[in-house]
Amino acid sequence: MDQSVTYIKVAAVQEIPENERLFIEINELPIVIFSLNGEFFATGDICSHDRGPIGEGQIEGYEVICPRHGARFDIRTGKVKRFPAASDIPSYPVKVEEGYLYLGIPQ
Repeated sequence: MDQSVTYIKVAAVQEIPENERLFIEINELPIVIFSLNGEFFATGDICSHDRGPIGEGQIEGYEVICPRHGARFDIRTGKVKRFPAASDIPSYPVKVEEGYLYLGIPQ
């Protein structure tokens, strides 16, 4: 386990159906958890271009498209994939244990 994060139980796995999202806030950080292809990924829910809600965007492959200006981010890593965004968004580790999702928050 990564010592630089604290894992927090956030939801039961069945609460996030395939291809759906869960929006949460932890320590005033807006976060979106994506359920995709049997895996879970978490990113910050703020576009690095204009601070819009990235989690509301369309998914293509492993990219989420910002609904405001079309910036794209890899939901697995938070890496920016298309302008107008020029910087990455936060990405958080997710693990599943005994049917529950745990989100890793930096210490």
